Amino acid sequence: MRRRTFAASALASLIAAAAPLPSAAAAESAGPVPVEPRLEHADIVRANRMGDPPADRLVAKLLDEGKVADVNDLFRTIGKLSSTDQKDLEALPDDLKEFLVHAAPPPPGWTAQDVARAEQFYRHHHTVPNMLQGTVGLIGCYLAPTGAHTLSSTHRLDRPSRRLSQSSRLFMGMSDPGAMTDGTLAASVTKVRLVHASVRQLHKRSGHWDYTAHGEPVSLKFLTGASLVFSSQVLTAMRNLGIQVTPEDADGFATAWHYVDHYLGVPPEFLTPKDARVGERVWARERDTYKEWAPSPAGSRMTGYALQYYRELLPPGLSDAFISMVRTALGDTYADMVDIPRSPLDLPVTLATTGLGILTQHAQDFLGAPAKKLTGADPMAEFIGILTTRFENDVFRPAIVADQDTEPQLHQELTDNR
Repeated sequence: MRRRTFAASALASLIAAAAPLPSAAAAESAGPVPVEPRLEHADIVRANRMGDPPADRLVAKLLDEGKVADVNDLFRTIGKLSSTDQKDLEALPDDLKEFLVHAAPPPPGWTAQDVARAEQFYRHHHTVPNMLQGTVGLIGCYLAPTGAHTLSSTHRLDRPSRRLSQSSRLFMGMSDPGAMTDGTLAASVTKVRLVHASVRQLHKRSGHWDYTAHGEPVSLKFLTGASLVFSSQVLTAMRNLGIQVTPEDADGFATAWHYVDHYLGVPPEFLTPKDARVGERVWARERDTYKEWAPSPAGSRMTGYALQYYRELLPPGLSDAFISMVRTALGDTYADMVDIPRSPLDLPVTLATTGLGILTQHAQDFLGAPAKKLTGADPMAEFIGILTTRFENDVFRPAIVADQDTEPQLHQELTDNR
């Protein structure tokens, strides 16, 4: 059954093979395919004290030599990252070029089948995962108290468009056909890897970061947890909305994040598992048993500013429907932790008791003419699709256009809002 009736509130709210795909001979020379990472809880605890030594060394040198602004300008010239095509790297300073050349190869054991699985997921589900990564995924980062503290240290809490613009470029890039074979996604994510290193270095130099309480800024644990939120939690969100995801497609989405993790500098033993079931078990354990998600003032504030941003960009009524969808996708337990309001609208219950006509009338009131499509066998899926399109057009794209930087940018100061 493709559609699930929701109980209370429903719809009434940061990269594939950058190098060409390895040949069979190359795959054999790379050795055996790595075993799926175990990611025990002890590994996650250890990761909280770990950064990214190669990226940290490079960024520390750039900061010492006053070259961050120059590198930010050069970022705009790097469109692809590939082991075989390095034209975009020829004019770079030696240190930066050496780093990127070393970062270019795909994940260990990466295959053409991995690319096919990831691209199949996006062919089947289109832009809905992008929307959920930009809502449930980002709010999920705020639900982790250390994550919320880290993000609030580098972005004004009242400027969610900056965070959303950076993230939406990544999410939309992941779903672009060919992004995991032409080097574009690898280039984008590797730039984000260096941005993370700039945050770690600036916190280290500031003397204000509490390493005992929070571990390493933008630690390996932070990256691993965020990737599990953007993959495993988003799969859960899709199911909460009644969207059917086959096991094969779920593995394809997890595989896409395995690829992204690699270009974020995550070591092989910490990469998001390609088996979605493994990733979901790891994430459920960390989220619930070890209370990785918990209420925090910073988390609630950042979520509140994000919801206000949706309300400012989406029409009245539609914003209520959208926020209700976000709450349903996230689940009441977690939505309550960051104070996502319950909606007076309960469209799925209305649909179940009164019929399609009521839902269609709501949709026409909120969305206009496109809602006339809500006459198929699965009107709820169509309604989610319309909300997703409006989110992409009214939230994702304006966030990108309004932002002054077209590329990820290294921080020169923690308060520079980059």
